[in-house]
Amino acid sequence: MKKILALAAGMTFGLSCVAAQAADKVTIQLKWVSQAQFAGYFVAKEKGFYKDAGLDVTIKPGGPDVAPPQVIAGGGADVVVDWMPSALASREKGVPLVNISQTFKKSGLELTCRADTGIKKPTDFKGKTIGIWYGGNEYPFLSWMSKLSLKPGTDVKIIKQGFNVDPILQKQADCVSTMTYNEYWQVIDGGYKPSQLTVFKYEDEGVATLEDGLYVLEKNLKDPAFVSKMAKFVKASMKGWDYAKKNPDEAVKIILAGDSTGAKTEKDQKRMMTEVGKLLGVSDGKLDVKDYDRTVATLMSGGSDPVITKKPEGAYSFAIYDAMK
Repeated sequence: MKKILALAAGMTFGLSCVAAQAADKVTIQLKWVSQAQFAGYFVAKEKGFYKDAGLDVTIKPGGPDVAPPQVIAGGGADVVVDWMPSALASREKGVPLVNISQTFKKSGLELTCRADTGIKKPTDFKGKTIGIWYGGNEYPFLSWMSKLSLKPGTDVKIIKQGFNVDPILQKQADCVSTMTYNEYWQVIDGGYKPSQLTVFKYEDEGVATLEDGLYVLEKNLKDPAFVSKMAKFVKASMKGWDYAKKNPDEAVKIILAGDSTGAKTEKDQKRMMTEVGKLLGVSDGKLDVKDYDRTVATLMSGGSDPVITKKPEGAYSFAIYDAMK
């Protein structure tokens, strides 16, 4: 009987150890609100990819007043989704963020302008009012304006843009910041026809920089346990992205099921999922160093007012991918 009890106790202990190992907690801070832009992470959680990898993942939504670098610096997340201009600017200012994976290969950032303003080319921005996002999202715009020798606040009037595109709908702004997968369609749904708009894609203007990527604090990459945990997280996340891209309708249902606001619709999330799919890179999400170099060059080409003043060192790492081997 004692042997049976000892065996049972041993099995219980073993199971509890497995449970403990299966409970590696990871908190990811998103750059924006919960939507199809981040479908891969929600799909990975809902389909059990994180659980299968031994992870307990918490996904924290963002918003216009949430700056991922500040969140991770304050200990509010293990990993954040951020744009590289924001991450590199933060790194230069003392928050040592490191890119461990690059989800988006292409930029979806645009400036969408009312055609009736007479804006036909970037130099026409002078004297106009433009809505931009802050919280790190302003850096690509500031870099572009510096390249055009236009000083925000002097040559161009800037207004802070929030969740919506009201500034252009209410004609408070001549142009607003939009993403190919989101705000552009809000302008269309707001009553504008494509022919009534002039759109400047950062990709087409040669000023595109890398957007949604995964970043951690540099010091944590010295911890083998953290690297191992992130390797499992990135691998499961990319599995989620691959599934979302192949099963967009199901991915949208997962997003909508988790929408506590009730503001999202199947129509806009399906549209977003389709457009986001066009921006995704290779299936493993590994950063292409050429894209990194291009982003750095763009950010440093701002003449007297560059976004970053020197080439970063140690701003990306393949340690997570090395740990997957």
